[in-house]
Amino acid sequence: MTPTPLAFSRVDTAKFFRTLNKRVNDYFKENNISKTGNWKIHLKTIIMFSLYLTPYFLLLTLDLPWWLQLISAIVMGIGMAGVGMNVMHDANHGAYSSKKWINKVMGGSMYILAGNVYNWQVQHNVLHHTYTNIHGHDEDLEAGRILRFSKHAKWHWLHKFQHYYSVLFYGLLTFNWVFTVDFFQTRRYLKQKLSYGKFPSPIKQWSTLVITKIIYISLWIVIPILFFNIVWWQILIGFFIMHYVAGIILSLVFQLAHVVEDTEMMLPDSSGTMKNTWAIHQLFTTVNFSTKNKFMNWFTGGLNHQVEHHIFPNISHIHYTKISEIVRNTTKEFNLPYKEYETTRKAIIAHFRHLREMGVNPALSV
Repeated sequence: MTPTPLAFSRVDTAKFFRTLNKRVNDYFKENNISKTGNWKIHLKTIIMFSLYLTPYFLLLTLDLPWWLQLISAIVMGIGMAGVGMNVMHDANHGAYSSKKWINKVMGGSMYILAGNVYNWQVQHNVLHHTYTNIHGHDEDLEAGRILRFSKHAKWHWLHKFQHYYSVLFYGLLTFNWVFTVDFFQTRRYLKQKLSYGKFPSPIKQWSTLVITKIIYISLWIVIPILFFNIVWWQILIGFFIMHYVAGIILSLVFQLAHVVEDTEMMLPDSSGTMKNTWAIHQLFTTVNFSTKNKFMNWFTGGLNHQVEHHIFPNISHIHYTKISEIVRNTTKEFNLPYKEYETTRKAIIAHFRHLREMGVNPALSV
């Protein structure tokens, strides 16, 4: 995918974003609160890393029965997703800490999640956050020929079954990071000269990618097989289960925010300009879900508050619940949408309804 030049409208006569930004800034100033993380995110970091890594060491050092091995692999998958949503995500947005070096270290947790920091920052921070739900620009809408998320994507006969089989492929998200996606993305992003911040040296990026992949495979597969008394096929099954659990969690959380019935899939006009300003565009293409559920707020790293996150990506997720009332009231005042599903269940239903709708042959639909 090679994006064509695109720009957002600069016309905001009502001054929505200027008003909202001032109100949110005033909230932090009046309460003397930093926009970055605090002890809450530090505690979650310990918990999520413990869920991810503790079972790994237990599996290596103890002779556990098969059912405990299975549970351990599932817990590692949950922890893996938790580290990604709560630690890596905030850090790579520069929101984990006010200190850049801490953000860099915590953002580097992407490497032990099987991914690559450069690739993630380009795909997520640059392409997804800038061009949310714009076909041909937001790579989160791209799934090859297997899945069709947008009405602007080409239809294939297989798509009429996608609301049945999609979840099977969701589980492969992080597994694909390990072996394929990162290599293709690095080649593509370097060729297109895309970056989040300073453009990296291609040699350094390729070296980092290869070395971190070797270390990752060594830690999770090679070392356990060679130096611990664990059968090789048990290692591979556990590795796959861990990734599959993490992949399903991460994929569903991502999809519920953008690929549902109530969000819009947009295209620019003939001049390559979107009809709305960037901030207002986020309101039409993003949806919240289950924001009253304390567990979802905690576990998803605030990713169920996607409206707040997309408008203020550099604010830590621990503040989203508080600033959501400011965002909601301001959108209402300016007669703009604030989209939200009351529960996770309703958001999941909306997602699979959207998949079913996108699976209909457009040539035959009315």
